[in-house]
Formats: sequence, C-alpha cells, structure tokens
Amino acid sequence: MRDLLAAEATIGNPAINISIFGAFVVVTLAITFRASRNNKSAADYYAAGRTITGQQNGLAIAGDYLSAASFLGIAGAIAIYGYDGFLYSIGFLVAWLVALLLVAELMRNTARFTMADVLAFRMRQGPVRTAAAISTLAVSLFYLLAQMAGAGGLVALLLGVSGPVAEALVVVVVGALMIFYVLVGGMRGTTWVQIIKASLLIAGALVMTIWVLGDFGFNLSALLGGAADRAGTTGVLNPGAQYGVSEVTRLDFISLALALVLGTAGLPHVLMRFYTVPTAKAARTSVVWAIWLIGIFYLFSLIIGYGAGALVGADAIVAAPGGVNAAAPLLAFELGGTVLLGIIAGVAFATILAVVAGLTITASASFAHDVYASVIKKGDVPPNGEVKVARITAVVIGAVAIGLGILALRAGLNIAFLVALAFAVAASANLPTILYTLFWKRFTTQGALWSIYGGLIICIGLIIFSPVVSGAETSMIPTVDFAWFPLRNPGLVSIPASFLLGYLGTVLTKEKPNEEKWAELEVRAFTGIGAEKAVDH
Repeated sequence: MRDLLAAEATIGNPAINISIFGAFVVVTLAITFRASRNNKSAADYYAAGRTITGQQNGLAIAGDYLSAASFLGIAGAIAIYGYDGFLYSIGFLVAWLVALLLVAELMRNTARFTMADVLAFRMRQGPVRTAAAISTLAVSLFYLLAQMAGAGGLVALLLGVSGPVAEALVVVVVGALMIFYVLVGGMRGTTWVQIIKASLLIAGALVMTIWVLGDFGFNLSALLGGAADRAGTTGVLNPGAQYGVSEVTRLDFISLALALVLGTAGLPHVLMRFYTVPTAKAARTSVVWAIWLIGIFYLFSLIIGYGAGALVGADAIVAAPGGVNAAAPLLAFELGGTVLLGIIAGVAFATILAVVAGLTITASASFAHDVYASVIKKGDVPPNGEVKVARITAVVIGAVAIGLGILALRAGLNIAFLVALAFAVAASANLPTILYTLFWKRFTTQGALWSIYGGLIICIGLIIFSPVVSGAETSMIPTVDFAWFPLRNPGLVSIPASFLLGYLGTVLTKEKPNEEKWAELEVRAFTGIGAEKAVDH
C-alpha cells in the first residue's frame, strides 16, 4: 500500500485537492448567482417557484439525502464493522417507502412551504406553528452538526492542516459558503447545486465501485474474502461486529433501525423538497426517482466500504485524521493516486455543501414563515419581509452550526451515527404528528403539542444522558460521566412515547376537533383540489 500519511498527516497533494475544491465552489457560485435572478417572491425563495420537474427533484432529493454520512460515514462503518455498517444503508433506503406511501403526495397537496403548513391546517395556528418550527430547528441543527464535522475532518485530512485552530477554521469556511448559497440562491440555487452534486457523487461512486471490483477480477466473493483476510477475521462478513456484543447493543440496533426507517418521512428538509414540484404526481415521481438513485448508490457504498477494508485496512483508516470517516478518500488514493483522491474529495466536499445549504434554507424558512410571518405578524408582512427575515435567520443558524460542528469534530464522532440522531429526533417529534394530522379525524391542537414537544424533549433528553454525550471514550465529553440511559440512539423509547402522547393529548383534553377543516384537509390531501400552483415567470 502507498505511504498514505505524510509527516504532516495528509494524503495526496494538497495543491491538487484544493484546486478541485476551488473549481467546484466557483461553478456552484456561478449557478447560485444565475438562480438568484428569479428570486422575486417567497414562493421563489422557499420553493423555487414550484417549477422543478419530478426527475429533477428526484435528483435533488438524492443530493439532499446522500449526505456526508452516506458517502463518508457509511463507507467507514462498512470498512470497520462490515455487515453491521451496511445496516445504515438498508435503514436509510427502506425509509423511503414510508415517505412514498404515506407522506409525499399528501404533503404536496396540503402545504405551501413548510411542514407546519400541514400541521396547523386544522389546528390553532400559533402554538402548532411555533412547536413545528422549534422541532424543525432541532432536527436541522443535529443534521448540520454531522455535516460540519464531516467537512472539517475531510478538509483537514486533504489539506494537511492539523490542530484545533486549523480544523475550526475549515469548519468556519464551510459554514460561510453554506450561508452564502442560501442568502443568494434560495431554494432554486440550492436545488441546482444538489442536482449537480448528486450526479457527481453517483458517478464518482460508480468509478470507485468498478475500479475496486476490477482489482478483484469482478468477483464479489474475492472482494469479501480480501476484506476478511485484511481484517484477520470473518467477523466483518457476519452480523454482530458492532451491534451483537451485548443485549444493550442489540437493543441499540433495534432503536437505530426504528429511527432510520421512520425518520426520513419526518425530516423537514426532505419534506420541503415536495413543495418545489408543480403537482402531486410530480411529487410521487420525484420520490420514485430518489429511491432508485439512492438504492443504486448504497449498493456502490457496500463495494466501496469492503474495498477500503480490503485495500487500505481498518487500522490505517482508524489511524488517519478523520478516523472512520476517512475510508472513502483513503481508498480513492489507494486506487488512483492524487488525481482520483482530489476528484472524490471534491465530490465529498460538494456533498457537504449541498446538504448544509438545504438544511439551512429549511430551518430559516421555518422560522420566517411559521414564527415571524404567521405567529408574530399574524400574516401582516410587507413584501419581501418574510424572505428578509429568512436570510437573517440563515446567518444565525449558520453561526450556531459552525460552533457545534467544531465541538463534534473535536469529539471525533462517526457522522453516520450523528445523522442517525437527527433521524431519531425527526421520527419522535415530527412523524407521529404528521400521521395523526393526515389520518386521524379526532386529532386536536393539544394532541399535536403533546406529541411534538413530548417527543422532542424525551428524545433530546435521552441523548444528553446517553453515552453519546458522556461516560465513554467516544463521547462528546469523555472526561465526565452523567449517562444513565444505556442506548446510544433513543428511538426505541422516544418514538412510541411521542405516538402515545399525541393520543393522550387528544383524548384526555376537552378540546373538540375542527371537523370542517378536517373535511377540507382530507379532500385537499387526497384529490389535490386547492393545492398550491406553480409560479409562472
């Protein structure tokens, strides 16, 4: 194997790496400026004027969904843990069936810009919109945390920078670029960045997959055997390397699986993508396209992960700056040297930028549309006032994400795992309320508030008092121990609790449901009558 780690703990040629980064940034900035010319209204800024086609939106959803966790975290998890690492891919993919069958079309028909438009449709506007905005911000910040940590680790590895100050500076630069994309391009610019990024990511993964298989004579058994030989055990081919150690880890796996499968349909930045298409049919089409693209990519990730395990080795991956998340870049360097490494690293960097831009515009739109325009101003907002507040919010969210990303980077957590926590929050705080709102006639405002706040508080509370934050070597604060909840993912407890709280909040209070609004919601959700139309230019 090549000497991957030079004295300054970098791989490849930093000048080539930064040149490819720079080329991508220049191209995407040009696209963002071009897209910004059409941002004339809130519908343009939040939903790209609802003019994105189903196929384009499918690519953009794949770009939004195939985050740094999918490319860097999952490849690393498979390289280290084998079979158990691939469980992330399975959970992330199966989750789209829930989104396709229960959420996509109905959300497109009933909402304008945000998840809260659906939840508040037949409820009291103020309390429900505020709760939905808080939930959206919580999910977005967890997701941003993972992306920022991934960006910092990746760029530190490729540019040869080391030390807390240099890595923090990298996170600040990524955050600044993210804020710029959102401020200037809005949803239209973000969408095109995601389409380009998804195309590059899938093409890059295809090249690496073919290259790895070629090294093993296009024999999958030979590849798996090579990974087992390099690891010195066949454990990487069998279940249990990560989640079969004890009863607690088995329960952790069940909790992780629940969060992954149910979380996607509650992710605000994924739900917001359904509002960029002109019709409900296009929303369905976009999800079908996304399922195919994401499924193909995760098959590639299996080959890339085992390829990294076979050709680079788990010890070299763990020892590299970035740790587990460095598996894909290290494999690219092993296969094609500096040039392939630079290309793959540029794609990974593009991945992070596109996802954080999508998350930031979702979180800022939720505050501006749901809290500022609907609750504070009660709909009395001057022209472009809402978009102006959204842009200010994007700056604030970006600053918070930068700070939290620096903390996560120092802790060295696997970014696939961090994203799984975001899925747990989404599945606990958002999904039960969405399903009750769309399918349960008796559901009331109190039920919605109990479900959102209860799921959110229980989920985040259990994360704080879990080994994720303290009490273990891999914790964010390893020097103290206040962990009493044994599971690293709280979904097993918090998701059923949120469903139960939504039910109890409805049946134990005297509030009566708004039957007229329920009838209107049902007709609109299932027929599309009254749904938001595309904006013509």
